Amino acid sequence: MSELGRTVEALLFLSSEPVSAEELEEATGAGALELAGALLELGEELAPGRRGLILREVAGGYTLASDPHAEDAARSLLGRPRQGSLTPAQLETLAIVAYLQPVSRPEIARIRGVNAESPVATLLDRGLISEAGRSEFGAVLYKTTPVFLKLFDLASLEDLPDPATWDPTPEEEGELRDRLLAAGDARAGVAAE
Repeated sequence: MSELGRTVEALLFLSSEPVSAEELEEATGAGALELAGALLELGEELAPGRRGLILREVAGGYTLASDPHAEDAARSLLGRPRQGSLTPAQLETLAIVAYLQPVSRPEIARIRGVNAESPVATLLDRGLISEAGRSEFGAVLYKTTPVFLKLFDLASLEDLPDPATWDPTPEEEGELRDRLLAAGDARAGVAAE
């Protein structure tokens, strides 16, 4: 394909609206005849059935569109509901799993100080955590998944921030100490039974 054809393709790719021939002439510095040749060449390259895109002339301009053969797959991909951001409870639960995995829901609940059923269920549904066997007491254990690593742009769990570098306020430190001590006491009580 000619350099002008590649340039026109790039311009059409970048534009969310159809681009008129006049706008393409102005952007490329090409004459009307030269541009017509580039559009013809691009149209042949992107003929239906040849590639994933086609060249269309609509609304007084040119645009790139997906090949009709990809319509069902495109509807499937783009029709999926978008997932919102994680709530503070879900993030807290995810952090506990990330740093203590494998960890059970009762342990998560003891550390958080509240029921962990809903955040765990959501994290499972979103593929951020998965089951990792059972504890000696029969509780399901959870671990993070590759989706978690991808979401937080981590190559591995070794890339998690070092908790030792966290500089909490005195109030945060006191609250965390109390929660960890309570969780430790509860865990020791379960282990002693």
